[in-house]
Amino acid sequence: MPQGKPAGVRCVQLGEDERCRIFGHPDRPTVCARLQPSADMCGATRADALHYLARLERLTQPQT
Repeated sequence: MPQGKPAGVRCVQLGEDERCRIFGHPDRPTVCARLQPSADMCGATRADALHYLARLERLTQPQT
């Protein structure tokens, strides 16, 4: 996504299995490579993790 990924938009690099298609590839965005999962981020369930990521996207979207 050359212009970045807007909040709430699914990354084009996610496969059907929800895994990054370019994981470990040099073209992977720096922000993705630097994102380190933690217990707080992942929670106890997939729903917890998605809720955390959605909140992170809301908090970091550009102000208009």
